Amino acid sequence: MNRYSTIVILLTSAVGSASTVAAATQATVPSTGFRMSGAELAIWNDPAFQKQFIQSYVAETEIEPRVTADEIKQMQKVLDLIAADDMDKAAAMLEKRRGEAGSAVFDFTLANIYFQREQLDQAAVLYRVAVEKHPKFRRAWKNLGLIYVRQSDWPNAIPALSRVVELGGGDAITYGLLGFAYSNVEDDLAAESAYRQAILLDPATLDWQMGLLRSFFKQARFADAVALCDRLIEKFPDRADLWLLQANAYIGLDQPLRAAENYQIVDGLGQSTVQSLSMLGDIYVNEELYELAVDTYIRAMELAPRPDPERAIRAAKVLSARGEYDQTGRLIGSIQAVYGDQVQPDDRKDLLKLQARIAVANGAGDEEARVLEEIVALDPLDGEALILLGQHSVRNGDAERAVFYYERAASMEKFEADAKVRHAQLLVGQGKYAEALPLLRRAQSLKPRDNIQQYMEQVERVAKSRS
Repeated sequence: MNRYSTIVILLTSAVGSASTVAAATQATVPSTGFRMSGAELAIWNDPAFQKQFIQSYVAETEIEPRVTADEIKQMQKVLDLIAADDMDKAAAMLEKRRGEAGSAVFDFTLANIYFQREQLDQAAVLYRVAVEKHPKFRRAWKNLGLIYVRQSDWPNAIPALSRVVELGGGDAITYGLLGFAYSNVEDDLAAESAYRQAILLDPATLDWQMGLLRSFFKQARFADAVALCDRLIEKFPDRADLWLLQANAYIGLDQPLRAAENYQIVDGLGQSTVQSLSMLGDIYVNEELYELAVDTYIRAMELAPRPDPERAIRAAKVLSARGEYDQTGRLIGSIQAVYGDQVQPDDRKDLLKLQARIAVANGAGDEEARVLEEIVALDPLDGEALILLGQHSVRNGDAERAVFYYERAASMEKFEADAKVRHAQLLVGQGKYAEALPLLRRAQSLKPRDNIQQYMEQVERVAKSRS
């Protein structure tokens, strides 16, 4: 199900300092559910998250590398430089102190500086060094996991964040990002479990609930999706994307009228999309509310940012097949008015064929012929139009012209069988049974059909009886 509403997602560094200016941009939320890159998660801009990252400079003794008294003195100098925002000197001092013999704390702290500067590759290398030196270094595992999420490196993000949980660091952010990572590798059951843990610890963050909702959709658990949408809509009744997502869930549950109610609510909010109006139009067609359907399709066309009449033409074909020629004609007129010369040749042919059907239904034979001739002028190899012109000529008593059209159509492999059957029927109508038989045999060899076989045997019996 194609795209919904637009929401604002704040983008910023995962570790931006207090002076960092958060950038705001817009991201479209797709119909299948809010697929965001790691860098687009709103959590990066959360003050609590930034504070938590800054606190990662502070040691947690039970899961920290050992440091000597001299190393403690050196780290104090480094931390003083960091506090003074003199990162270059701090990085230079750490670079001198780190190495195979140096504490993992030096590697970790230098990695933090790189992370804060958005030098993610360099930071990741140093975090990996830190956890190789001290495998239980939880802060290093967590920051390494954060980098992998930022880089959309899901296969590496999952074990890093899982290690954080194993080491007792299972907070809401870790579980939420773990759910996000599992979702991106299509492990939706694991994603669901992680998102539930994140929601348990932090029920206020919408990212985790939207992630859980996405996992329900990917598991085709539409009833659960409806229930969760109900709870979210109660909190955010003006969010059109939630109403639209719930409508998708109702479609999945084969409850189109409930979906239609949601689409109408979105329309009342003034936030309808081309997709939502088109879906509403489809529901109206299925409920045989044809006039409402056409009204809705017309509004969808007028709302479309780019000319693309495909959906409306498909709807016109459905209306025509159901014998709703007045509404078909109204929709075709709107398509031509909205798109004009922008209608592509293939789409124009489809519209002309629909107009020909309407002309036939209304008994306007001359109009039918005019439209069909226009189709052939657009595409001389349109065998279907040639066959229809042949049938029109038969109805008008012009057998010679009908044969001309049938033979033209038969020269095209795709239409040869049907054209020869029509030609044979014309000859049978003229009493020329023997001449019709070779055409029927050829048609049957190309495209075997039981009804044509029976018809050919009847013609053959009559031909023999007259010989």
